[in-house]
Amino acid sequence: MKSRERITLSKAVGHFRTIKHHHDLVCSYCIRAGLIWQGLTHDLSKLSPAEFLVGARYYQGDRSPNNAEREERGYSSAWLHHKGRNLHHYEYYLDYTADRNSRYGIAGAQMPRRYVAEMIFDRVSASRVYKGENYTDDAPLQYFLASKDRSWYVNDVTKRQMEFLLRMWAVKGEDYTIRYIRDVFLRGRNRYR
Repeated sequence: MKSRERITLSKAVGHFRTIKHHHDLVCSYCIRAGLIWQGLTHDLSKLSPAEFLVGARYYQGDRSPNNAEREERGYSSAWLHHKGRNLHHYEYYLDYTADRNSRYGIAGAQMPRRYVAEMIFDRVSASRVYKGENYTDDAPLQYFLASKDRSWYVNDVTKRQMEFLLRMWAVKGEDYTIRYIRDVFLRGRNRYR
């Protein structure tokens, strides 16, 4: 992709439709789990010029435009803007660690459960949008497992919660997992404290 590639109307419309479809899916999951405000406000920063214009320029329809920007520029300006404004991304919780024995000097703080739940819905929805008819309930889990070893900076409790809920979604399905998130996970009634 050329760095001077223009934003066309068709790419802008396609990008907007992708954002809207993704938002509608996350919103419906959040509402079913009792996270109404989070669902309604999910990913609104994607409509800001810093994210939308870049997304429209790199829009392809079958994967995140952030990846295309990252491949060309070596980083994604849209992603850097996005992750700093959306609490459902574990990258939002990265900080320097006070642990002098830390290998990297950076560690992830534990995410609040409400944002872990939104992150699960975000990942499922992204899989649904980009995989289309090829989506299966284990697709979000497979995506997580493929990058699990490289995510050393994610808080251990948060990582266990993510895997637990994605495995549940893969095995027991959407309805069961959303009920579990609403009735058990968000009320702190499971082993992950």
